[in-house]
Formats: sequence, C-alpha cells, structure tokens
Amino acid sequence: MNTIFKRRSIRKFKNKPIDREILERIVKAGMQAPSAHNRQPWEFLVITDDATKLAVGKMTPYSGMAAHAGAVIITLMNKKTGDFENNLFIQQDMAACTENILLQIAEEGLGGCWIGTYPNENNVKNVKEYFKLPEYIEPFSIVVLGYSFDENKFVDKYDPEKVHWYS
Repeated sequence: MNTIFKRRSIRKFKNKPIDREILERIVKAGMQAPSAHNRQPWEFLVITDDATKLAVGKMTPYSGMAAHAGAVIITLMNKKTGDFENNLFIQQDMAACTENILLQIAEEGLGGCWIGTYPNENNVKNVKEYFKLPEYIEPFSIVVLGYSFDENKFVDKYDPEKVHWYS
C-alpha cells in the first residue's frame, strides 16, 4: 500500500529511455484491473519513438509533456468487448486500468501523469486520426512517464471532514 501513498503526478522527466521489461510490467499492471463482467475492454499503445511522442504532445491542451517523456501509454477502449453503448461501467473499467498503470509507474521508481482524453471530443478525435484507429477503438487516457527529477513523496491528503461514519 505504500505505493498508493507516494504516487504523485509528475510532469518533468530526464532524457533517459525506459527498458521494455519495465514498460511490460506497467502494462501488465493495467491489465490486472477489475472490470465489469470481466470484459477487460482495454488495449494499449506504448510509445517510445521521439517523433510520435512529440505528436502526442500536440494532441491535447495538456499533453505537451509527452514530447520529453521516456514513454507514453495510451489506453484504448475496445467497444467490441460488449454492448458499448449500454456498458455503463466501461469508463470505470478504464479508470481502474489507468490507476493501476500509475501505481506500477510509481512502484518502478518512475514518475507519471494521467492526461484526460475521453470523453473530450477533440482529444479523442486527434488521437484516433493520428493513429488511424478503427471505429470500435476509443482512446481513454494518455499516460506520460519517465525518470523524474522529483521523487514520489508522501503528501497527506486525508481529510476527516470528508469521512462520514455510520456505526
């Protein structure tokens, strides 16, 4: 549980590549997320190419940091994993997947940041067009990661005023 308490959004990275084995562990962590009806609606784009990271950096108003990241992982919703229009929980599935990715990034001693993509129509369109994604694949999140200048440190966010006990 210590990883949960030290995870932070990190936006500045050293110019250092990330080993493929580390990236695979991070994606595997994403795949360990719970999903409604065990649909596992996720797919991933793992990007280490400098030109592509630069392009991702221009896809949303907040993704500029991707250009200098060690890698970028784009989580994708596969709408063929069930009744997408009526699957009220697919966003929760993808959020759990993205959070698992962020926790594994911190566990690996790296920094990372979740950049919202879905449901912003412009962000989704930019990612879909650049990567020529089929209609049944919808980008959900962009996660930038790399070796950080800053250490992941505990910051206490506990607020007892937001906890309501019924005993």
